[in-house]
Amino acid sequence: MISTKSRLVIIDDEEVVLDSCKLILRNENYQITTAPNGEAGLRLIEKDKPDLVFVDLKMPGLSGFEVIKRINEIDPNIVTIVLTGFSTVSSAVEAMKKGAYDFLPKPFSPDEFRLIARRGLERRILVLETIKLKREKDMLREQFAAIVSHELKSPLGVVQQNLYTLEEDLSGCLNTEQILLLEKLKSKITDLMNLIHTWLRIISVDVSKLKDSFVNISIEDVVTKAVENHHLLAQKKGIEIELDSFHTFPAINGDEGTLVEAVGNLLGNAIKFSHQYGNIFVKGKIQDEELEISVIDNGIGISKEDIPYIFDDFYSYSRDENVNQSSGLGLAISKRIIEAHDGEISVVSELGQGSKFSIKLPIPSSAQ
Repeated sequence: MISTKSRLVIIDDEEVVLDSCKLILRNENYQITTAPNGEAGLRLIEKDKPDLVFVDLKMPGLSGFEVIKRINEIDPNIVTIVLTGFSTVSSAVEAMKKGAYDFLPKPFSPDEFRLIARRGLERRILVLETIKLKREKDMLREQFAAIVSHELKSPLGVVQQNLYTLEEDLSGCLNTEQILLLEKLKSKITDLMNLIHTWLRIISVDVSKLKDSFVNISIEDVVTKAVENHHLLAQKKGIEIELDSFHTFPAINGDEGTLVEAVGNLLGNAIKFSHQYGNIFVKGKIQDEELEISVIDNGIGISKEDIPYIFDDFYSYSRDENVNQSSGLGLAISKRIIEAHDGEISVVSELGQGSKFSIKLPIPSSAQ
C-alpha cells in the first residue's frame, strides 16, 4: 500500500481524455494534475516532481517523444507511461526504448487504466528503494573503509613494527623452535596486512579513474605477464597452463597493470579450484569488434546457486573443504577493472565440471 498520496501528471490535448482519467482515479489516493500540451505538462513536472506521468504521443506543439526526453533530463526516475492510439502502437514501443516504462492504447477501460497506474507506481517505489539501498551500501562501504583503516590497519601496523624490533633485539638468543614461531607470527601478520590493503583497495579506490591514464597496450603482454605471475603457483600443483597465441591481436586502449591483475585473478582462481595435475587453458578470439580472453579449467566448478553472486564483494563460493576460503574480493576487483575498460566479464560453469571465465574488451576503431 502507498502510505502518502502519489503525485500523477496526465498530459493530453483531448479534454475528454483528461476528464475521463481523473474520473477513473477519483477514489484512489492520488494527487492528480493535468495539462493540455507538452509545454504546460513540463512546467507541472518541474513544479510538482511527480511519481508518475501519463503522456500522449501525438499532440500539437511539443511532441510526446520530446516530453519524455525532457522528463528524463528533469528526473530520470520519474515513471512515464505513454497514451497512444492503436495506429501508433509502434511509436509507443519506440517511446519505451527512449525511456518510457509502458504504454496504454486508446480507448482503454477504467480497469486497464487503474491497473497500469498501480503498476507504474509500484515501479516508482522499486526505483526509489533501489536508489536508497545503493546510497546505504555506499555509506556502509565508506564506514567499513574507515573502520578497517583506523581500527585494524593502524594497530596491526604497530604490532608488526614492534615484532620486527623484537626479532632484532632477540637475535642470537632464540632457539630453533622459537625462531620458527616468530617467523609464523610475522607471516600471519603480513597476510592480515595484505588482506586489509586488498579490502581498502576495493572499497576506497575509484577504478573508473584508470581511464585518465589509458594508453595503447598489447593484450599479448597482458596475458603473458599474468601467466608468468602464476607459473610457480601452478607448478606447485602440477598444473599445466596452455596459452593461445595473442601475437596477432590488436592493441587496445587501457591500463596494463590492472588488466594483468584482472586476468591474474581469474588464473589464480582456476589454479586454486583445479585438481592436482590438471590443465588450464587461456584462449583468445576476436569477434564483433571485441577481443575475448577466456580462462578455462576442469576443476570443481561452481553451483548454479552461486553463479549470480560470485562477482559480488566478499562472496566466497567454494564448498570444497580441501580448498582454502578466499577473501571473496578477487573476482569483484576484476569486474571493476574490466568495467572501467568498457568491457564485460562473465562465467559459465557446472559443479564438478570446471569453469570458463571470459573477459570481453572493445577494440578501438582505429585498430579495426
